[in-house]
Amino acid sequence: MPAPLKVLAGRADDALARALPAADLAPVELHRAMRYAVLGGGKRLRPLLVYAAGHALGCDDGILDAPACAVEIIHAYSLVHDDLPAMDDDDLRRGRPTCHIAFGEAMAILAGDALQALAFEILSTPYTADDDASARIAMLRTLGAACGAEGMAGGQAFDLSAVGTTLSLEELERMHAYKTGALIRASVRLGALAAGCRDDTVLDRLDRYGHAVGLAFQVRDDILDIEGESAIIGKTAGKDAAADKPTFPSIIGLDASRTRLFALVDDALEAIAPLGPGSEWLAELARYSAYRGH
Repeated sequence: MPAPLKVLAGRADDALARALPAADLAPVELHRAMRYAVLGGGKRLRPLLVYAAGHALGCDDGILDAPACAVEIIHAYSLVHDDLPAMDDDDLRRGRPTCHIAFGEAMAILAGDALQALAFEILSTPYTADDDASARIAMLRTLGAACGAEGMAGGQAFDLSAVGTTLSLEELERMHAYKTGALIRASVRLGALAAGCRDDTVLDRLDRYGHAVGLAFQVRDDILDIEGESAIIGKTAGKDAAADKPTFPSIIGLDASRTRLFALVDDALEAIAPLGPGSEWLAELARYSAYRGH
């Protein structure tokens, strides 16, 4: 990852640490669990997409901090709940015990609930006295839609019902467009909205980019589940196969999955090409999503 993006990832970490409740603030165990879930590492892809989209449209990083924090906090809450015994039942996340292993199942559920609420509180808070309320409402609507039945929650429902079944490639891509892709598309759109973009052509191009990057991210995840090592990828390798979950390699094979991955990166880069040199960070993130090692 290029140095400027690493700097932005550090900026996101700092903003998240400030946005979360202090660990010594009552109720202490809940706040410790929330900080554990959010600050325990991670690629910070979603906040980076917020910053990169805003940068492409000339937006100041200070304006982008709030949507960057909000989308990453939503992502963290989703991981806490996805790891629960009733969901994916995983013990390892980002190379550490999952939140429910570290704090207990009840506290992990509450931490996820509180994180979701905090994300919308952050995003709804005006940045300045003359803040554009219509832009903030559009951002709230974007993030809300990405979380719900036609976003992450719907994708997880598809995922749970797909265990042990055979899906078509179209069905698999629909599931992941909801479960993983919706929040990635929202990240890109949040950056554009925060930058004041109201150009439907530009927003459509960014949505196309986000769709391609979201699917590429998932295809790479599925490949890493086969080829990766738990110590490197930070979660249990081989978990999808053991759980009999449909994946891109299980449906179209490993070689075809790699071919699909390359095509998705090409589509993402083609979508943002008209944005010019300012879209360089978006291009780097598309490549990173597809070729990362963890």
